[in-house]
Amino acid sequence: MFAKTMRELIVKGKVYDLGQPYHPGMPHHPNHPPFAFTLTKKHGDVMYPDEISAANDIFTTGGHTGTHLDSLGHISQKGKLYGNVKASKVQSYATGLKLRGIDTTPPVVRRGILLDVARALGRKVLSNAFPIGPKELEKTAEKERVSFKAGDAVLIRTGWAQYWNDPIKFVAHEKGAPGVNLEGAKWLARHRMAFTGSDTTAYEKMPANLPVHVFLINQKGVQLLEMLNLEEIARDRVYEFLFVALPLRIIGGTASPVRPIAIR
Repeated sequence: MFAKTMRELIVKGKVYDLGQPYHPGMPHHPNHPPFAFTLTKKHGDVMYPDEISAANDIFTTGGHTGTHLDSLGHISQKGKLYGNVKASKVQSYATGLKLRGIDTTPPVVRRGILLDVARALGRKVLSNAFPIGPKELEKTAEKERVSFKAGDAVLIRTGWAQYWNDPIKFVAHEKGAPGVNLEGAKWLARHRMAFTGSDTTAYEKMPANLPVHVFLINQKGVQLLEMLNLEEIARDRVYEFLFVALPLRIIGGTASPVRPIAIR
């Protein structure tokens, strides 16, 4: 029965790409490096017999640039990482984090839930610095008729991905961006989710002094995905799905770029 169900999911299921594209000039938070790309070899620069050539390229990026997954070592409070690990004992510029690095996060294959907060509130996109709290989350869950299970990946749509091609507006460093506030994070954590993410730069309402990051990553061990593209899956009103995200095994990394997908 399970094999038959999985085969139907793979053969007949629709796949939604939840990641943003990488390109020079793409949005990035001022704390993180930009994405850079160039060809290192064009076709014709190096020739093989029979007039065959191969183009090549190089790119640089940051772990938190573009669609990415934070590691449990991304946030510290009072010098401690998640699980009361003393940051000064496990970190170095050369090797990163000896504990809580993104390399310790296995491939993410989970039941996914989409909470389309913007639609539930009757908006195309939430406004700058809009706080998403328990009232907004509960209203969205009731409208979508979704229930939560321990270990879920819960994705929050604000509509902010519509600004992706306007980096200044998307990052909204001065005006702030919508996101989950601390009360909303506590409401979500009561449902024992394992991962959560959103379509904004920082997941939580900005500007803020990262209280949601501290609570979810540092205290609860819930990893965050940021800069998701939830527009297509929201248009189809798909609120429950198989969620897959594969972080790179960057030894000691504080995050990893990912290309997450949802399979309906």
